[in-house]
Amino acid sequence: MLKCIAIDDEPLALRQLTSYISKIPYLELTATFNNALEAQQMLTEQAVDLIFVDINMPDLSGVEFVRGLIERPMIIFTTAYSEYAVEGFKLDAVDYLLKPFGFADFSRAAAKANSLYELRHNQRSAQEGESEAVPKDKEYISVKADYKVSLVKICDIVYLESEGEYVRMHLVDGSTITTLFRLKNMETALPSESFMRVHRSYIVNLRMIKAYVKGRIFLSDTEYVPIGENYKEAFQGYIDKNFKNL
Repeated sequence: MLKCIAIDDEPLALRQLTSYISKIPYLELTATFNNALEAQQMLTEQAVDLIFVDINMPDLSGVEFVRGLIERPMIIFTTAYSEYAVEGFKLDAVDYLLKPFGFADFSRAAAKANSLYELRHNQRSAQEGESEAVPKDKEYISVKADYKVSLVKICDIVYLESEGEYVRMHLVDGSTITTLFRLKNMETALPSESFMRVHRSYIVNLRMIKAYVKGRIFLSDTEYVPIGENYKEAFQGYIDKNFKNL
């Protein structure tokens, strides 16, 4: 649930915002204001997640109001003047609603704010749990993905693939799970006797290797991952130590 406030010096516009917010299940309206100065005072005492604020207001404009915030929540600007759009986005606003706007446009802007909130929340949760995410003496790991926590059997992981700030797990049944996690933390946490980093973007389950050729590790007849130049020596050392050439 996103706690939000609405600020607009036009009563009709404020009533419209109040009505629209009430229709969005993940928004909780904590207060409305017809000037930014009163909102400024309130925010020194109570934090919110999202602010809907008009730009062109007397005494203190929406832009000046946002610039003056020490702890800045997510911002969605509402205004009748399109020339303020650039200024609004310079302040990293989530969105910019040009009056008169309908519920569909409002709903899209609110959804963007909710997605950003969930992304930030998941990032914090992942970072806080990284050091203990994969206990080495456990058979399963818990993975946060798609708004739920999945229990994954470690031996069912075929390989892991880095996708920016995410890791995609490829499993023996052909399914994949994508989670917000760093590959380097997976490398540290997974049992080293079973998993090896073979490329800056890949970790393989050593027990799943079917074959290898120069620069490639085959995990099935058709699926393979590349071997990075910086990892070739370590991989070859593993092969030489554990397998006898005939």
